[in-house]
Amino acid sequence: MSSYPAAVLFDMDGTLVDSERLWEIALHELAENYGGNLSPAARLAMVGTSMPVSMQILHDDLGQPWRDPAAGTAWLEQRVAELFVDGLPWRPGALALLQAVRVAGIPTALVTSTARVLVDVALDTLGRDRFDVVVCGDEVIAQKPDPLPYLTAARLLAVPIGRCVAIEDSPAGVTSALAAGAAVLAVPGEVPLDVTEGVHLLESLANADLELLTGLLTR
Repeated sequence: MSSYPAAVLFDMDGTLVDSERLWEIALHELAENYGGNLSPAARLAMVGTSMPVSMQILHDDLGQPWRDPAAGTAWLEQRVAELFVDGLPWRPGALALLQAVRVAGIPTALVTSTARVLVDVALDTLGRDRFDVVVCGDEVIAQKPDPLPYLTAARLLAVPIGRCVAIEDSPAGVTSALAAGAAVLAVPGEVPLDVTEGVHLLESLANADLELLTGLLTR
C-alpha cells in the first residue's frame, strides 16, 4: 500500500516494553545506597529523559548535587542490565503492532534514550530482526527532547521524516518526535500526556493498526 508510512519509529521504555518499573526499582535502590529516598515527583520527571538529566534530578532530589553522575550512571546501568536479563514484558498491543508493521514491509527503527549496553540486552526480548535501525541514547550528541534521535533514525533509513510515524509514551519523547517533523502516536505510560496539536493520543497500542498509522500522515 503506497500510502503506508515511510517508516515507523518506536520508542522502547514504556512504549514497547514495560521496563519503566525496572528502572524505578534500580533508581530507588541507588537512592537508598546514597542514604536517601527518591521522591515520586522526581521519578516522574525522569521518565523519557537522558541519563545525565536523570542523574541531575536524582542528586538534586536527594540534596546531594555533588554526587558524580558518571558513577551513578555506571551503577544504574549495571543494575538495570541485571533486571533486563530476566525478561521484559511487552506493553499491551506492542508486539502485535510491531509484527504487523514488519509483515507489511514498512521499515522500522528503535529510537531510545537508553544506552547501547542495555538496549543490546533488551533486544533479546524485542528481537533484533524486527528493527532496521537502532538509535541509542549514547550514540547521538543530543538526546530527547532534542529532535536529533528521530532525525538520525530517518537519515539512517534514508526516508523523509515527514512521512514517518513515531510512537512514544513520554513528554520528552513526544517533544523530540514532533520537533523532528514526524507524525506522533502517543500512548501514555507512567506520565500523563497533555493533548497537543499534531499528537494522536491512544490509551493502548492494542487499539492501533496499520490503518491508524497511515491515517496519522494525513492529519
